[in-house]
Amino acid sequence: MPSPADLAVIFDLDGTLVDSEPAYYEAGRRLLASYGVTDFGWEDHTRFIGIGARETLTVLREEHAIEAPVEELLAAKNRLYLELARTRAVLFPRMRRLVERLHAAGVPLAVASGSSRTAIDAVLDGTPLGALLPVRVSSEEVARGKPEPDVLLEAARRLGAEPARCAVVEDAHPGAEAARRAGMRCLVVPSLPGTADAPAFAAAGLCFPGGHREFDAEVAYDWLVGAGGDGDRNG
Repeated sequence: MPSPADLAVIFDLDGTLVDSEPAYYEAGRRLLASYGVTDFGWEDHTRFIGIGARETLTVLREEHAIEAPVEELLAAKNRLYLELARTRAVLFPRMRRLVERLHAAGVPLAVASGSSRTAIDAVLDGTPLGALLPVRVSSEEVARGKPEPDVLLEAARRLGAEPARCAVVEDAHPGAEAARRAGMRCLVVPSLPGTADAPAFAAAGLCFPGGHREFDAEVAYDWLVGAGGDGDRNG
């Protein structure tokens, strides 16, 4: 059974630690509008929650026949997002409590995100968690983004932890699937209403079906360190 002494925890960023999806949506909407795509709505954005920016823009570029190279789109979206995130990305307070408890217990912690490293640093360093989460991995730093396990395995490597020691805290299907492929336990706090029973979350060890409004940091902590029991799936 895990304990703080033999556990490492890897957090997703967007939708998990911070409520940044509205800023990402607005950045994407403005970017596409600048290339003549004016009908990109929230439902379109939700298709890509949990997927890396490069993969997202590669698909959107093809769908909308945008001639600009992906690198140009990435740079433009990143600039737009950073302008918005400084005022719109809000830390989830109960997640802050969980990170602080794990840090106080000496558990190695990391962030593994589909965002750019610049965006990760800008968002985290603007919150009280910046100093508690110095190990950060962007999908730009690995070969493949989520749902492939590369970014999680790189985070584990930097923590000096075997994948089997690691638990992942996620909000989206691609991240949960990445955790499964990496051989890591997964705790899910769905960011989209009504998705808790989706197949991609089936392998999660603990799920809070109501998302952040139901998330309980104490229950999550107990499960992560082993006190919650391996059989409990729903918070």
